[in-house]
Amino acid sequence: MNNGKPNWWSRPSSTPEAARIPTPPPSGDGDGDFPLPAPQPPTTPPARAPEPAGGDSRAAGPTGADLQAAEPAGAGARAVEAAGTGPQGPEPVAAGSPDAAPSVVLTKGEPRDPAPEGAPHVQDHAPAPQAQAQPLHAPDEYRTPPYGEPGPWAPAPPVQRPPAPVPPHQPGPVPPHPHPQGPAPWVQYDPWGVGGPALPPPPSKRSRKGLAVAGALVFALITGVIGGGIGAYVERNGGLTTVELPQSGAEDTGRAPESVAGIAASALPGVVTLHVRGGGSAGTGTGFVLDTKGHILTNNHVVDGARSSADISVTFSSGETARAKLVGKDTGYDLAVVQVTGVSGLKPLPLGNSDGVRVGDPVVAIGAPFDLSNTVTSGIISAKERPITAGGEKGDGSDISYVDALQTDAPINPGNSGGPLLDSKARVIGINSAIRAAGGSGGDGEGGGASQPGSIGLGFAIPINQGKRVAEELINTGKATHPVIGVSLDMQYSGDGARVGQKGKDGTASVTPGGPAARAGLRPGDVITKVDGQRVHNGEELIVKIRAHRPGDRLELTLERDGEELTKTLTLGSSQGT
Repeated sequence: MNNGKPNWWSRPSSTPEAARIPTPPPSGDGDGDFPLPAPQPPTTPPARAPEPAGGDSRAAGPTGADLQAAEPAGAGARAVEAAGTGPQGPEPVAAGSPDAAPSVVLTKGEPRDPAPEGAPHVQDHAPAPQAQAQPLHAPDEYRTPPYGEPGPWAPAPPVQRPPAPVPPHQPGPVPPHPHPQGPAPWVQYDPWGVGGPALPPPPSKRSRKGLAVAGALVFALITGVIGGGIGAYVERNGGLTTVELPQSGAEDTGRAPESVAGIAASALPGVVTLHVRGGGSAGTGTGFVLDTKGHILTNNHVVDGARSSADISVTFSSGETARAKLVGKDTGYDLAVVQVTGVSGLKPLPLGNSDGVRVGDPVVAIGAPFDLSNTVTSGIISAKERPITAGGEKGDGSDISYVDALQTDAPINPGNSGGPLLDSKARVIGINSAIRAAGGSGGDGEGGGASQPGSIGLGFAIPINQGKRVAEELINTGKATHPVIGVSLDMQYSGDGARVGQKGKDGTASVTPGGPAARAGLRPGDVITKVDGQRVHNGEELIVKIRAHRPGDRLELTLERDGEELTKTLTLGSSQGT
């Protein structure tokens, strides 16, 4: 169909029509581009020459001029289809007709063989189209490249030129990448487009300066982290080497004699720990050396269970241990003396004067609380002449001790009994004997059965003046004497003072005939309120005040009789202790 419009390469066209489309020649500027000429209307093939008369059976071939005109410019040795063919192939020829004679098609430039004799004459100035030539494959009616021939408007692919040189990278801030790093996106390839496919621009090369800056930053970060870790380690551990703590140099180990350390250093060699077994029980107490003969003073309730010397063991502060024998004891004073033999280097403790002690004076106690030997505690004198009674476990009163004690707040616990109470000059001023436990009852020699047998700051010591006299008597005679006034007291009296009973023990007279009280004029029913001017509130306090003196001492008693206050003076008698 020819309506004056161009036939596109994607539409079917007839073979002669496609063959007549001229191929555009190359341009003379040598740039490789192919300009597209304007489409030309199809030309009419030349008319067949009239057959010669006489029925010559040779096919009329084109002349040299016709062959030159029919060959497209620049086609070279392209084959030309036989004349008389149309879009539907060669036209049929009837048998025996002049057109039935065979025709030969020669290609331009092919050599010709000499024709045999009697063969039809063939023009040799130009090749003739082959009448029987067949295509290698069936024609593609759509003529889509590369199987068909290009249409009239299909340009040849342009020549690819090398890319223009990239200018050197200029240092400066690198803009942020708009898309995450990854493979280049797919683009549609247009083989006929100018400039080729749209490829992503090549990545810009980082300059060496930028890499150096980045490396410096990474190095600074790593060194900062390492330095921070090392700094934290040094701060926590004090350094990378072995820790050595600062310490002061050697100093003088001597202490002032009146200090607690000085007192302890002076007294400890003369303090011992006693372990006693016997009577099915065992106990621990403390004692101190009286002389170089090995006499040691302690409490009676510490050694009361011993039956022989094998039951008493003495350990010195140096760790040396020795057996001790019982010299004598007294229940009323709660004192006892034991002796060790065969021990050298004994250091007796000096004895002070308990009468010169004042409330508030500093004191030091040494003992073995809960079997912790050589324990040193300190405090002050809290009170003087504190009348206390201790013992009484037997129930008949034979084991009750009456003490006009020194009170101290120096910690004293079970095991301190019998230990020394020292003044600021390391002199013994008392014998630690009892404590007052929480709950009201005495402990460690004072009433027993304490609900809290520990120190609450209420400790009591036998004054050393009394202890010295009793110790001397025990060493010399094995017995101690008690001062007496010769009366039996009414221990059930609830009034203020100590009242003389109406009857004595076993129905005897309450006032001993010829005794110190009888000679002073005391009568049954008299209430004694003072001893040497000191108030007494009950019978126990009166006993304590009397036993604080020696036999033969003179006492002044204040009493009430029938509402009248009287004063009597007497000389203390003596009785044998138990």
